[in-house]
Amino acid sequence: MDRITSEHRSWNMSRIKSRDTKPEKKVRSFLHRNGYRFRLHRKDLPGRPDIVLPKYHTVIFVHGCFWHRHSGCKLAYTPKTRTAFWNEKFRKNVERDENAVSQLENAGWIVIVIWECQADDDAVLKEKVSNIAVDICS
Repeated sequence: MDRITSEHRSWNMSRIKSRDTKPEKKVRSFLHRNGYRFRLHRKDLPGRPDIVLPKYHTVIFVHGCFWHRHSGCKLAYTPKTRTAFWNEKFRKNVERDENAVSQLENAGWIVIVIWECQADDDAVLKEKVSNIAVDICS
């Protein structure tokens, strides 16, 4: 049984941001500190990537572990109530993500996915973005 009313649950869910999240801001800060310049949320690209580096023909998605189902992550839990609803919602999110990545790669873009739980670790971020300039030159 849910401990809060459906109205309060709805209010909670309405407060969840889809852009300018803390993990996204951390990744953007890291990129900027390391000399990368970028655009945000380009509507003309499939999946509306969080960060677009046009110079390197690279896009970065900063995915929340819960919403996008980071495999093996403790943040990717399934709520105990309405599990059928949540499983269907998560399935559609993952399917939409895969479709967007496929469309971008077919259009020649390099796609990087950074998970929410990785955004705090500069070493992981460095590893993820270290090949951006190398990939474009090869």
